Amino acid sequence: MWSPTPYGAGPVERGAAPMPAHLRPVAVTLDCADPLALAAFYRRVTGFAPHPESGAGFAALTGPDGFVLGFQAVEDYRPPRWPGQEVPQQVHLCYEVDEDLAAAETRLLALGAVLPAHQPHDPARARVLTDPAGHPFCVVRKKAEG
Repeated sequence: MWSPTPYGAGPVERGAAPMPAHLRPVAVTLDCADPLALAAFYRRVTGFAPHPESGAGFAALTGPDGFVLGFQAVEDYRPPRWPGQEVPQQVHLCYEVDEDLAAAETRLLALGAVLPAHQPHDPARARVLTDPAGHPFCVVRKKAEG
């Protein structure tokens, strides 16, 4: 399995020894023009709780495990133009769903997501959508356990 790594470190190989002090992702922050509006979209998408100190410059949501999804205002924000690179994507999130992908797509579109014409994955396995601020994200079907 290959994964890009920074600074030309080469591919990350399966079975490579982990760092002694494990890093656990605790937050991701997305740039946008309107943090409160984007937080409202992702609240409906994820069900995460709004942070009580959210405001016009920065808003956040907290998941049940403490993971924070943040949204920060950026002056002259330019949304990414995925899949083109005129304004490249700044982040790509992936969400796992229990429901049928078509049902998840329909629900997300009703909440304000956009379905780009370019779909690089088998539609039975994943869908790419963009949030109201233009950030692309994937929706994948939860793998069966066992």
